[in-house]
Amino acid sequence: MSQKKIIVVFGATGAQGGGLAHAILNDSNSEFAVRAVTRDTNSEKAKALAAKGAEVVAADVDDMESMKRALQGAYGAYFVTFFWAHFSPEKELAEAKNMAAAAKDAGLKHVIWSTLEDVRKYVPLDDNSMPTLHGKYKVPHFDGKGESDQYFIDAGVPVTFMLASYYWDNLIYFGMGPKRGADGKLAITFPMGNKKMAGIAAGDIGKCAYGIFRKGAELIGKRVGIAGEQLTCAAMAEALSKALGEEVTYNEITPEQYRGFGFPGADDLGNMFQFYRDFDEVCNSIRDVKFSKELNPELQSFEMWLAENAKRIPID
Repeated sequence: MSQKKIIVVFGATGAQGGGLAHAILNDSNSEFAVRAVTRDTNSEKAKALAAKGAEVVAADVDDMESMKRALQGAYGAYFVTFFWAHFSPEKELAEAKNMAAAAKDAGLKHVIWSTLEDVRKYVPLDDNSMPTLHGKYKVPHFDGKGESDQYFIDAGVPVTFMLASYYWDNLIYFGMGPKRGADGKLAITFPMGNKKMAGIAAGDIGKCAYGIFRKGAELIGKRVGIAGEQLTCAAMAEALSKALGEEVTYNEITPEQYRGFGFPGADDLGNMFQFYRDFDEVCNSIRDVKFSKELNPELQSFEMWLAENAKRIPID
């Protein structure tokens, strides 16, 4: 049997990395093997990956030497950062810089960097149509990743830049699902106007990443946006109504109102939705549903995702 090519998966117990690790492990004919990187090799998710055949190793993106060890002898790697653990674009920039340097040092043949747009390229800092946050960002959890693209380019790493979409799973975990108003009726609240927003099932992101690794060299140097469907919020409300068996309406608000909600990250997300709304053609043109389906034949539409997950959406 020929030796399988090792893909080192950072964030292997998270939504994106876990999806990729399982996609490879579920394919008995895969040309790839999984080396799953986690801080805690004794976690339940890490043990589940090991039981399925992954090599589970401990490493920390803040520790360059541990990253170099994790990448030794590998063919490729999947790099992802998690902004919401610390709310710091500077930390993401530092992590990405380490990742690019470690990838170059290891001589990897194919890297996927999970990135997003640097919104400042579209809305300059002096453009007051969108407030500037922390003095130098428009959408902090986008901008740090987008700025970090250059580290991979400068290091000469063979990289595919993968841009995910709005996670439908946010309706379950991020409190973005339907809420009951004073009138007793359910509504979803977004500042999207009537524009379409690209969305995806979190579980499909890793499967699309696997598709990118399988295509290999032809996607090196490319920017690949992934989405399961592009929908208006009114269409999302309609699909939710069917799935929940109760009418859900779309409560349209302004980005200013969303930023004023006051939960941690509300200003960041308010700006993100404003970017999705005002630059819908930019965002949706790169997030190609047809190509995502080519990468991942099991790609779910919103209705398919709801069929599996509607019962998990908390309803007050």
